[in-house]
Amino acid sequence: MLLLTGVGGLTACRTDYADLPTFSAERKLVQVVVEMPAGSNHEQQYNPGTQQFELPQKPGANELIEFLPVPGNLGFIPGTQTAPISPQAPADPIPALVLAESQPVGTVLEVIPVALLVLDVNSNLEPVVLAVPARPAQRILPDATDWVSLNRHYPGVRQSLSLWFQHRNSAAETRIAGWQDEKAADQYIRRWLR
Repeated sequence: MLLLTGVGGLTACRTDYADLPTFSAERKLVQVVVEMPAGSNHEQQYNPGTQQFELPQKPGANELIEFLPVPGNLGFIPGTQTAPISPQAPADPIPALVLAESQPVGTVLEVIPVALLVLDVNSNLEPVVLAVPARPAQRILPDATDWVSLNRHYPGVRQSLSLWFQHRNSAAETRIAGWQDEKAADQYIRRWLR
């Protein structure tokens, strides 16, 4: 989007994704901002300070997932802020994985949370909301709208996602601490609203 400035020039106007509401205005559905499109191996994170999506750096290269590409659109739920995992770490928004076809970085999707995946990463619990698009036309798993229907119609999804999250970061020891239903996901989101 371009914005006319007062001195006659044009300047780019960026969306501040961190300040977007957690729930969509019209339909009151949870929103997710895509940071890493499905099928990508390149980690990206939104930096609220620069209002840009950035590739985390490790010495000599961009951060790359040295495993299979992300199986959904990885991003965050705006308007949320979890407790930092250490005094040095910043508080982050709730991470979410949306099971849908690849969406461009910066896409904001209305979603239906279907589960809460709790990861134990180096002895720190890190929950991730698992969601599907609210719009039926965007769903790749059309019969999954809650925890029960996800497991009934797509029994391999939980095992596949567990494996991906356990192996996506070779530098961290990750285990699956547990899976919870859509009610737990909703409660977790509401707990960490800013």
